[in-house]
Amino acid sequence: MKNKISAVVIELLKEALCSIYWYKSNLRSFLSNCINDPAIINRSDWNGYKRQIVSDIIDELCSDQEKYLGDIRRLIHEVIKMDSFRHLEQLEDGKRKAGRAKQAVADLKRLIEDQTQRIKEEEEIKRRRLENLEKIRSSQAVLNKLDEIKTNYFRLVTSQDYQKRGFELEKVLYDLFELFDLDPKASFRNIGEQLDGAFSLEGTDYLFEAKWKNQLSDSSDLDSFAGKINRKLDNTLGLFLSINGFSEDAVKIHSVSRSTILLMDGTDLMAVLENQIDFVSLIIRKRRHAAQTGNIYLKSSEVV
Repeated sequence: MKNKISAVVIELLKEALCSIYWYKSNLRSFLSNCINDPAIINRSDWNGYKRQIVSDIIDELCSDQEKYLGDIRRLIHEVIKMDSFRHLEQLEDGKRKAGRAKQAVADLKRLIEDQTQRIKEEEEIKRRRLENLEKIRSSQAVLNKLDEIKTNYFRLVTSQDYQKRGFELEKVLYDLFELFDLDPKASFRNIGEQLDGAFSLEGTDYLFEAKWKNQLSDSSDLDSFAGKINRKLDNTLGLFLSINGFSEDAVKIHSVSRSTILLMDGTDLMAVLENQIDFVSLIIRKRRHAAQTGNIYLKSSEVV
C-alpha cells in the first residue's frame, strides 16, 4: 500500500495520545470525534489501563490501513495541531505532565514534517528524472552517444590488459560526465587502478575517484578518499565508484558519522548506460538518501 503510515509514526501517535489526555473520559471524547466507526472505540476495555486502550484502538485501525487511513490521518492531524496543555497544568505535578505531552506532540510533528519534506523531495526527483529521461530518450544524438559509451565500456569488461583498461575507463567516464553536463574537470587522470577527477553539480563541487580491481574496495580506500575531501572546502562532496563494489565493513564505517562520500558500483554504472536512470538523478537521489538516512550506498536497483 503506497500511502501506508509508518510504524515509527504510529508509535509516536500512541505516545502522544497517552500523554495528552490524563483522564480516559477526555481521551474517549477526542477519539470519538476523530474516528468514524464508534464500534472500534466501544470494543476497547475502558476499565483497563489507558496505554492499553490507546494501543488496542490504534492497532485495530492499522490492521486495515486501506479502510481506516482517513481516521489515522485525522488523528495525527488533530494531535500535531495541539499547542495548549493547560488542562494538564491544572493537575497535580501538572508542569511535568504538560511538558511530557508537549514533547510527545513535538516529536510526532517533527517526524511528520520530515516525512512530508522527504516525500516532496522524492516527488521532485521523480519528476526531474522523468523529464530528464524524456529528454534523453527524445534526443537521438544523446542516445547514440550513450550507446557508444556503453559499447566502449563493454569492451573493457572483457579486457585482460588492466593497465589499458584503466586508461580506457578514464575516457568512458569523462564522456559520461560530459554527456550529462556534469562539467568534468580537466584534472581527470589515471593512476594505476585508480582514476581521480572532479565535477560540479547544482553548485556543489565533487571529487571523483574510481577503482577497478578484482577485490571489493575496503575501508582503507574510503579513508584515503575522505582525507582528500576533508582537505577541500566545506561544501565539497565525493563520489567513489568501485566497479566490483565495497566491503560491508567499509560501508558501515563510513555511514556512521556525517559522511561526505557517496558510493557507486558497476551495477549503478550499468543502470545509467542502459538508460534506466540518468546520471544526474542517480547522484541527487544518492545524496538525498545519505542526508536523510546516513546510508551512503543507495543502489540503483532501489531507485529505478
